[in-house]
Amino acid sequence: MSLKGKIQVVRFTDTGRVRDHNEDAADADMDTGLMVLADGMGGYNAGEVASELAIKTVMDLVRVGVDRESRGDIDVQSGLMRQSIVLRNAVSRANKIIWQTAETQPQCKGMGTTFAACLFFDDKVSIAHVGDSRVYRLRSNQFEQLTMDHSLLQELVDRGFYSPEEASRSSNKNYVTRALGVEPGVDVEVQETAVQPGDVYLVCSDGLSDMVEDEDIHLTISTFGANLQTVGEQLIQLANDNGGRDNVSVCLAQIVESFAERHGFVDRIKGLFG
Repeated sequence: MSLKGKIQVVRFTDTGRVRDHNEDAADADMDTGLMVLADGMGGYNAGEVASELAIKTVMDLVRVGVDRESRGDIDVQSGLMRQSIVLRNAVSRANKIIWQTAETQPQCKGMGTTFAACLFFDDKVSIAHVGDSRVYRLRSNQFEQLTMDHSLLQELVDRGFYSPEEASRSSNKNYVTRALGVEPGVDVEVQETAVQPGDVYLVCSDGLSDMVEDEDIHLTISTFGANLQTVGEQLIQLANDNGGRDNVSVCLAQIVESFAERHGFVDRIKGLFG
């Protein structure tokens, strides 16, 4: 089921004030319900290659997989809906393709990318991430980070060496412990949660989260929330005004109305005449 008209989406990517090229990539397709973002690394051109490979692979595979998995059955082994399995497998496949490309193309040696995605279906969202690209949600004025960074700094916070406040002021934020393409396999973190009309989901690279405090991101979305285009423009501007030390990318999705699937026989019959 196409989610066009049910979810409003915008995406932005900017080189920033310091870098001379952009290694981020982002895309969205509400026919599939998918919103994706990748933050590449690994040299002048290689980072761009990795992020673009991640985006294209996941978009293509999820598009095919969602068409096949039209039902919302739960996978018994993982406890995840079938759509979430499709997303996780697509990200894992992207990892393998980036790894193989890096191994066979000398100019791409050492490349990789962080990755985050939201797949919307049946009044739910499946969130997949690897690395320190983040997913946030604003719901009823409560702003929440839904993903936890796969980074050395986050591990130190988890172990009690830093408080979250101390970590936010640290200058050592960019050492990721997990990324696509740096190993033959990768552990893709996937979660599912219900969505509500009015929710705003933000997917961003660390070019935003390192440059702009969560409170300021929250305030920006709340202030300009009636116009997602303006929200995205303002977030990019804030990151650049605060130094723009990295490429900065944001994807925003606002839930306009329910997109629950018809599951039962009666629902399907109603759908024929509705």
